[in-house]
Amino acid sequence: MRFTPAKIPQFIKRIFPNYVWDFSSKDKVLYLTFDDGPTPEITQWTLNTLKQYNAKATFFCIGNNVNKHPELFNAVLKDGHTIGNHTQDHVKGWKTSTKTYIEDVIKAETIINKELANTKIKLSLFRPPYGQLKKSQGKAVIKLGYKIIMWSVVAFDWEQKISKEQCLKNVINKASAKNNIIVFHDSIKASRNMMYALPKVLEHFSKKGYIFKAISA
Repeated sequence: MRFTPAKIPQFIKRIFPNYVWDFSSKDKVLYLTFDDGPTPEITQWTLNTLKQYNAKATFFCIGNNVNKHPELFNAVLKDGHTIGNHTQDHVKGWKTSTKTYIEDVIKAETIINKELANTKIKLSLFRPPYGQLKKSQGKAVIKLGYKIIMWSVVAFDWEQKISKEQCLKNVINKASAKNNIIVFHDSIKASRNMMYALPKVLEHFSKKGYIFKAISA
């Protein structure tokens, strides 16, 4: 059973004020984010779908996946999206020592920066896998120069026990200009729900006058 709500409560955001949970704006702006890629077929499908709506997004990439699929990582960059560090091996912060955790973050950073070598892009965004981060790990990540990006709405697209229709509702009913950082996953596990929900989310909010922006590095 999961206890994490689709919309993150305000008291959680207040407990961790040094992390970014949303962006204050009166404008109709949503920030779509995708974790766990790049993944063959799924990431390219995601890029093609975003392009249909002139939408920009942020991809939090696993170092191992970037190493395996550099062409997909570069396709993300080519389409004008921003990227972030999602650790090398998708480690669970609560079950990992701070030393080991930071070593994993740096491994991913090294691989990602290799692909960024011929660009002017600076890697400065970080999202912890599972949203798990000890206080000591958070401080260490920030000390490395990262901005820790959390979320205000989560689709639960990876959750096999929910229907694709519920995944869509998680976003449609909770996202707004106030709760504007949305989490999807460009992964095999999430593909059934994500590939159903994403086009409908883009269409729904586009009709309401929203625009989709990437998070600035």
